[in-house]
Amino acid sequence: MSEEQTNQSEQGILWEVFIQSKPGIPHKHAGSVHAHDAEMALKAARDVYTRRREGVSLWVVPSNMIHATTEEEAESFFDPADDKAYRHPTFYTIPEGVKYL
Repeated sequence: MSEEQTNQSEQGILWEVFIQSKPGIPHKHAGSVHAHDAEMALKAARDVYTRRREGVSLWVVPSNMIHATTEEEAESFFDPADDKAYRHPTFYTIPEGVKYL
């Protein structure tokens, strides 16, 4: 077993932590924690990232489950959306009373 695998088995897997600071607004990435399961990851995230009651909701996601675009592929990946004006937020009118948008 490699040193990296041994270290991972002792610490658990890496989880990404997302915090919602107020109801109705999006969760934001806060950082990472190591834990063996989701319940332990939530508790570790609470202890590390919400000591001063900074959040109302926590999400934890295994790091290896997050897939993202790279800078090299971003232009071709997002380019097709430019010809679909209805997908742009300026196409819609926002009703009165909608908060946090």
